[in-house]
Amino acid sequence: MDSTRISLRPFKLSDADDFLAWASDDKVTRYLRWNTVTTIEEALIYIQKVAIPHPWRRSICLDGRSVGYISVRPESGDDWHRAHIGYAVGSDCWGLGIATAAVRLAIPSVFEKFPFIVRLEALVEEENIGSQRVLEKVGFVKECFLRKYCFNKGEVRDMLIYSFLRTDLY
Repeated sequence: MDSTRISLRPFKLSDADDFLAWASDDKVTRYLRWNTVTTIEEALIYIQKVAIPHPWRRSICLDGRSVGYISVRPESGDDWHRAHIGYAVGSDCWGLGIATAAVRLAIPSVFEKFPFIVRLEALVEEENIGSQRVLEKVGFVKECFLRKYCFNKGEVRDMLIYSFLRTDLY
């Protein structure tokens, strides 16, 4: 895949049809903290009330078309120096390097937008091998295994934590 075909941009309401195409796929939302989107109305509401006002949520675009999302959420209080990163792409885009390219594009942009952040963290379910590979290809370091750490979709699940430090850019 030619990485110049991949870009990140803020979500627009006009992304609703493309958003629905991948956000309605249970395979895509399996590991996400939000439920599968099933109607165009839900897609519009999600984009308007969640994606657009988010501090840093971007549409992952392939040739200008939304095929996924990537978001970074800075922590607050004593954890102000950390941020969590999450992402997903449509299942028709799996294995093409799109998520890897998107994370690669996001990292310097995030550190520039939030100069106080020194650490990006990603929590990944143990079974989500594809996401683990994405993070490792980009340079995230696997730090630990967290037993029964996260409640998602009716289950308490084991997680892995990965990190990327500002100093890892150089």
